[in-house]
Amino acid sequence: MRRKKFLKRLAILGGIAAIPGLYAWQVEPFWLEFVRHKMPVKNLPKHLYGKSLMQISDVHIGDFFDYQYIIDSFKRAQQLDPDFVVYTGDFVTYEEPKNLEQLAEVIPYFPTGNLGSVGILGNHDYGIDYKEAHVAQNIIDQLTSRNIQILRNETKELNGLHFLGIDDYWGINFHPENATQNYNPKTANIALCHNPDVCDLDVWNSYQGWILSGHTHGGQCKPPFLRAPILPVENKRYDAGIIDLYDGRTLYINRALGCLRQMRFNVRPEITIFELQPA
Repeated sequence: MRRKKFLKRLAILGGIAAIPGLYAWQVEPFWLEFVRHKMPVKNLPKHLYGKSLMQISDVHIGDFFDYQYIIDSFKRAQQLDPDFVVYTGDFVTYEEPKNLEQLAEVIPYFPTGNLGSVGILGNHDYGIDYKEAHVAQNIIDQLTSRNIQILRNETKELNGLHFLGIDDYWGINFHPENATQNYNPKTANIALCHNPDVCDLDVWNSYQGWILSGHTHGGQCKPPFLRAPILPVENKRYDAGIIDLYDGRTLYINRALGCLRQMRFNVRPEITIFELQPA
């Protein structure tokens, strides 16, 4: 009798212990949060006051989680009727050509902005070892078909808002000066840069303003009230959210919509919605 009670209690304890793992595997990876912030921008034209800018990052279409969740999330995001949409890289988790076919299934659902949509590439968009230019070009071509322009170390003006797009730090086309050399402090500017470690490089040409990044996924799993123990960046300060760089630049790191592997704990997936305001 005692043995039966012991085994029963052990089974109950085992079940309780399994709950966090089940939550991290089957619940939180799909528990999308729409995060809202004010975005003060210097020299913002009056006709853009109160307009919305949606940031989507690290979609990671591939084999490692159900991308129907991405389609459903995109449908919800488009219903919010954003004015601008920006993408900050890692559209796929590339391992084989099939992943590009999977992206093609999702492309019709990518949200677009009423006033324009731009993006940049992330490291995983450059294929195996981040060195496959043809993979990057295929992704660019697919996004272009959806009227999403990918900026490769260049600038783009959309309805009075100037975007500086920096190609990926770990990829084969990292030439940030080609974008920042066109920085004009008298215009309204927002920089897009997948890997936040680039913020610490001497490539910014005295740029001041917002820098929107991704890459870290917020660590994907972290203990409550503590920083994430694993981050794919040199500067461990760069985990997620708003970070003041104390030189006129403000970094925002999106926690990612997708994930490399289907596992999250205390770091919900995110789509960010900024309300543009004059600084």
